[in-house]
Amino acid sequence: MASSFSFDIVSDFDRQELVNAIDQTNREIQSRYDLKDTKTSLELGEEIITVNTDSEFTLESVHTLLQTKAAKRNLSLKIFEFGKVESASGNRVRQEITLKKGISQDVGKQITKLIRDEFKKVQASIQGDAVRVSAKSKDELQTVIQRLRQEDFPVALQFTNYR
Repeated sequence: MASSFSFDIVSDFDRQELVNAIDQTNREIQSRYDLKDTKTSLELGEEIITVNTDSEFTLESVHTLLQTKAAKRNLSLKIFEFGKVESASGNRVRQEITLKKGISQDVGKQITKLIRDEFKKVQASIQGDAVRVSAKSKDELQTVIQRLRQEDFPVALQFTNYR
């Protein structure tokens, strides 16, 4: 039996689910009466979604649609970081939505501080864009996971490599 147990805290999303959510959003834009003639487009890049539409009102409708489709596919809405709205050619508006992936140093420090302060028998260390948590008891790790789910961090957290 292992002398200590561990898990990783990461911030990631399923890219295929995101592709599916964007495809569904595009299909609904093409079929919805209020959005049909706006020539709205959503383009998925490597780390950015670009929305191009004819007004800020339709942009808000596209946001709502995208967030609804993402939530139905179990994607956290915290992965979307909406940029500022820019005017594009032909009286149109464009917005870039950055996809957040990985835990920043600041959030990693918040997580490790919270674990250090509340759980004396648990160790947490930042490893790149993830946080490794280890302890001698699986019960303590479960308690840490429950406590972290209660907190509202600016990124979506997933718990992986539980062993």
